[in-house]
Amino acid sequence: MRIGLRPIASPVPVGFVALAVATLMLSALQLGWLPDSERDHVSMVLITFAFPLQMLGCIFGFLGRDVVVGTAMGILGGTWLATAVVSLNSPPGVATTPTLGVLMLAVSVGLLVAAVGAAKGKLLAAAVLLTASARFALTGGYELAGTPLWATISGLAGVLLCVLAFYGALALLIEDISKRTILPVLRRGDGRASMRGNLGDQTSTIEREAGVREQL
Repeated sequence: MRIGLRPIASPVPVGFVALAVATLMLSALQLGWLPDSERDHVSMVLITFAFPLQMLGCIFGFLGRDVVVGTAMGILGGTWLATAVVSLNSPPGVATTPTLGVLMLAVSVGLLVAAVGAAKGKLLAAAVLLTASARFALTGGYELAGTPLWATISGLAGVLLCVLAFYGALALLIEDISKRTILPVLRRGDGRASMRGNLGDQTSTIEREAGVREQL
């Protein structure tokens, strides 16, 4: 069997940066750092900045055979686009939307599934996705309940997610450039072998995955 490896850079840093910026923009609205009159502008940022970058991460995640990255980035990209479109079409003065509340809760579950998958090899990515899951769950609670306390808690969770996502982007970017781990990324199992193993180890992993696909 002939195996071809396509040289693709990791899409995770750009995806994490897009996540950090998007969640910070929403937190700025929820915490009152930006006036509600800026809601449409925030929506445009989600459409023109976060959505395309995370869909880019989704496409190259799947091309790089990383189903966790591809799935998570696709979920996040679709969420930002849906959030922006619903917000732009909401009547003026309406701060919350039950439809977004249900969406956020569903997205929270989807990201939790991706976080479980990431935990098998990449604990830093799992931590980012788990925090994102919690952030969307809190945002869903705010959209459904509409109380200021929910907005504050969700906004603070968004700030925490922003910091963690920026750290993840920095750590993985430095790792990719240096070809060694500088900042802790908490790899284990196959995730550690992808950085520390030799070509034979990685080829064995590819052959094992190919064998599983053939059986299916």
